[in-house]
Amino acid sequence: MGKFSRLGNDLYNGKRSINFVGRKWLWYSISAVIVLIAVSGLYFKGLNMGIEFVGGSQYNVSLAPSQVNQQTADELRTAVAGTGIPDASAPIVTTSGTNAILVETETLTEAENTKVVDAIIGVTHVAPSNVSQTEIGASWGRDVANRSLTGLCVFLVLVVLFIWAYFRQWKMSVAAIVALAHDVLITVGIYALSGFEVSPATVTGLLTILGFSLYDTDVVFDKIRENTRNLKEKRTTYAEAANLAVNQTLVRSINTSIVALLPVGAILYVGAVQLGSGSLKDLALALFVGMAAGAYSSIFIATPVLVQLKSNEKEIVDAEKRAKTRLRQADRYASVPAFTEDLPLRDEPGGDVDQGDDEDDAPVSRPPRAAEAMQRGRVVPPARGPVQQSNAAGRQQPTRQTRSKRGKK
Repeated sequence: MGKFSRLGNDLYNGKRSINFVGRKWLWYSISAVIVLIAVSGLYFKGLNMGIEFVGGSQYNVSLAPSQVNQQTADELRTAVAGTGIPDASAPIVTTSGTNAILVETETLTEAENTKVVDAIIGVTHVAPSNVSQTEIGASWGRDVANRSLTGLCVFLVLVVLFIWAYFRQWKMSVAAIVALAHDVLITVGIYALSGFEVSPATVTGLLTILGFSLYDTDVVFDKIRENTRNLKEKRTTYAEAANLAVNQTLVRSINTSIVALLPVGAILYVGAVQLGSGSLKDLALALFVGMAAGAYSSIFIATPVLVQLKSNEKEIVDAEKRAKTRLRQADRYASVPAFTEDLPLRDEPGGDVDQGDDEDDAPVSRPPRAAEAMQRGRVVPPARGPVQQSNAAGRQQPTRQTRSKRGKK
């Protein structure tokens, strides 16, 4: 953890930097491949809509608490699927509290319902009165789907207005919406590829991960706004300041994502492996995929898109020009060549170059450099004679003692 902390400190101070903005086309390509896979899953497999959206038959089996367990649920699933009814070939069996088990199938006829009830009674050995049946119409399911879509649209509109009001930049709203659309497509595509059932819990998880992704993006954008304030007075460009903001918030984003994904991953494991199915699994999958995609998009998608949208603004273009000008104004001593054996000699600036063709050429003679006076009004005094060795050389020179030892023997 010490190395990770030092890395975070170096990223925040700018001693180390990962070029997120400069490699935007690499991140765009990776995201395009992931989104293409997700869209392919939607096109070829489609979503496995739950009974709440497409309608169907639901059987509530009242049991003793000792029978409400995963073993009984597995036996009911096998028995209902073994009836030979096509619309009951893949039933969804979940526990409901400690006194009941729910069995869900597609819409069945009266004769098929009787056959399914008999299969349930044969496994649980309960009275027919303990098995209650509920028919859910497709029209109600469509109403639920429409309301969920309306809630999602309202949420996105509020997101745009909030970001525009907070940052006063509509381009930040566009970049945030692009990142949110990226997260939604990936999450929905993973649902299609995995075959998990889409239930109201899935919609709840989807709205939750949109909020998580938005929060992470807002943190990065807030740091970008701080770094790019008074850009004219800073010797940096907008892209460099934005990239620094991503590096400064990188460790925080990673830590937040890991802390959030660990419990959600545990819930997903329990719901998918231990319990087999249910709303817990649907909610956990949406949260897990969406949080991971949201952490990725806030770092690799939102900021590069924002920089690209703002690249044509006058203030940012001027900052780029100033940066290029500073690069051209290099240090005059930076171009002095290093000495090598075959380096040509020059007598004076503008003189002929000694190519070294004649080995008997005398060495180049230069007059001694005159002493220079320092500061205004100073005159260099003439030398009185050559410098000779002092007569005091070799004698022991007196040393100055500290005040506390003076006069003491």
